[in-house]
Amino acid sequence: MSGKLSIIVVEPDRERALMIVDSLREAGDNDIHVISEVSSLARRIRERAPDMVIVDLASPTRDMIEELTLATEPLDRPVAMFVDKSDDSLTKAAIEAGVSAYVVDDLRPERLRPIMSAAITRFNMFRRMRDELEETKRALEERKVIDRAKGVLMKARGIDEDAAYALLRKTAMDKGKKIYDVAAALVTASDLLS
Repeated sequence: MSGKLSIIVVEPDRERALMIVDSLREAGDNDIHVISEVSSLARRIRERAPDMVIVDLASPTRDMIEELTLATEPLDRPVAMFVDKSDDSLTKAAIEAGVSAYVVDDLRPERLRPIMSAAITRFNMFRRMRDELEETKRALEERKVIDRAKGVLMKARGIDEDAAYALLRKTAMDKGKKIYDVAAALVTASDLLS
């Protein structure tokens, strides 16, 4: 962890909140805000737009997990959750809500920094995977449009696939556009004419 982080600490107990804040201050120069009331948690987290959220609750409820899901949609920040006890369904709900680190057992100050670091690393890893998946989906959709455009050209001009692609590429270069943009325009025009 390097640089100043904006951190929200969700902790109803004042003494535990102070202990967490002190531990965070020892870990570095961070901007820390404590939320002691879990109602409207999603709105309050969105308003502050922190880099990270640390939740310390003795026993989280499904409502609290839902609030956290709303607050971290679409999984835009690492969340470390510390609970005293849990069950399998709450653990699963927390992970599905985007919690990067779900720690069962008492929160101890010396554990906070390494757990935060692990949560941030895990969050960044999943974000890279999501970004790669989105890029792959986008490329696949573009490929489908280009293939459809090639089919339109092959049928309309009586040319083979390589010639259709060469024509798309030449037109894109001449117009200063991407092949996908030319292909999308051709497919749209073809749909309008048929």
